[in-house]
Amino acid sequence: MIQTLHISNYALIDTIDIVLHPGLNIVTGETGAGKSIILGALSLLLGGRADTKAVRDLTRKSVIEASFCVKGFGNLQSICEENDIDWDPDTMILRREITPAGRSRAFVNDCPVNLSILQQTALSLIDIHSQHQNLLLASPPYQLRVLDSMAGNEERLGRLSVAYIAYRQALKRYKLERKTIEQAKDDEEFLRFQYQRLKEANLRTGELEELEHERELLINMGDVKNSLEIIISSLTEGEENTDQLLKRAADESRGLSDLIEDADALTERLQALRVEAQDIASTFAAYERALNADPERLNEVEERLNVIYDLLRRYKSETVEDLIAQRDEIEERLKGIDLSDETLHGLEIAAKQAKRSALEIAAEISKARHAEAEHFATILKDRALPLGMKNLQCQISVKDTELTVTGIDQVEFLFAFNKNQPLLPVGNTASGGEISRLMLSIKSIVADKMLLPSIIFDEVDTGVSGDVANKMGEMMRQISSNIQVLAITHLPQVASKGDHHYKVFKEDTENSTITQIKELNAEERVNELAIMLSGSSVDKAAIENARSLLGNSIRN
Repeated sequence: MIQTLHISNYALIDTIDIVLHPGLNIVTGETGAGKSIILGALSLLLGGRADTKAVRDLTRKSVIEASFCVKGFGNLQSICEENDIDWDPDTMILRREITPAGRSRAFVNDCPVNLSILQQTALSLIDIHSQHQNLLLASPPYQLRVLDSMAGNEERLGRLSVAYIAYRQALKRYKLERKTIEQAKDDEEFLRFQYQRLKEANLRTGELEELEHERELLINMGDVKNSLEIIISSLTEGEENTDQLLKRAADESRGLSDLIEDADALTERLQALRVEAQDIASTFAAYERALNADPERLNEVEERLNVIYDLLRRYKSETVEDLIAQRDEIEERLKGIDLSDETLHGLEIAAKQAKRSALEIAAEISKARHAEAEHFATILKDRALPLGMKNLQCQISVKDTELTVTGIDQVEFLFAFNKNQPLLPVGNTASGGEISRLMLSIKSIVADKMLLPSIIFDEVDTGVSGDVANKMGEMMRQISSNIQVLAITHLPQVASKGDHHYKVFKEDTENSTITQIKELNAEERVNELAIMLSGSSVDKAAIENARSLLGNSIRN
């Protein structure tokens, strides 16, 4: 439940601090006093849109903060743990700050959070029900949630959500693969043609560079051979070839061994040079023989290069390695096509199995809904009877529909408010007051099922009076036996049922008008009820009526 509420620098509010209590907390005040402002501030804690116009003093920020007693609401712990929020098993604090520049910050237990997390947390703490929310009664999703709450489907719906997401993912994989395969099969003939051409080319890494080098050599064959002949002749032929010259030098050096200290070492070096020159001559000779080996080689190289150049152009590649990579990629795609039927069949089976699992859970949920529908309709008629709806007829229609995350049912609440009136959707047959009473009746029924500490009723009793108003107050008090209720009302019959009473009022200061709120003591409460009963002129009779109203409303 809400323990304290702090609002500062918001609209007409300078600073207010409210201590709230278990049971039924009543909030009253004249029209325009600021009750809606307090509710608007609370809405910010539920993730509502921040408006800089609400910042009263543009030199400081607006702050809305509420502390909640969360003993027994362990479901909130998982929210904190999932979002790295400090967890306190006793108290949870929500805070929203709005700067004059319009920037908004949110906190849960003093930990900064984004608005979606604040909203998720707040919706597990507060249910704000206003006149505008009466339209929810005509909403199929809301009707479904009400029926599921009564049928105890929360755990089943959690399992269904997991199973349904798994089914949708499996179906998406199947459809995507089918589309890919269909596209691949459309391209199969062309792919096989491409692959065959690349495969027959028998490409290898580095081949292009080798062939281009060889072609350059072959084109310049004449010059190369002439140079080789000169080199070989210089090294091995004639009387003055390099080999003979080095031999003569070595012989002469050997004869100086007795006269020159290093002559032996120099002789060995000359001998080594002679051996190296002979090896060089042999290598050049081998090159010469190779060049003479295949006179048609240039044509072969040119033909091979033309093949490679053509493939590079056709496949928009720059290197042979790119062509090889394309060949391998096409090969893998063709393998996929060859195995596609088997792959697609496996994915189809997986999707069907996932759907079957989801349908099994949905069937459990549907069974519970059908079982609860008639029961809930009967309870709702009985609960609404004291609110002046003696001719109310109610039917909960549960029809089959396609599988969704909520199951396989389409739920519709049908009502008739007068005798011999056909059952129709609530939006087609009910007045605003009737819808308001219906919503209150529904809230009172599901209160025991709601995992919420607090519920706020914002003038849901508008348009009713007399005994009906008294019964609505009794119903709110009944709800407050299990959930803290904060009720904003103009009706003394409802206000008298409260365990605690707060008055919202305007107060003029030297420079401005501000909204204040205070908890009324016993005597102040009598006076407030007297004003609500008789208007601004409070006489002894009004006081006595107020006392009588309060006396009759004492909680047993």
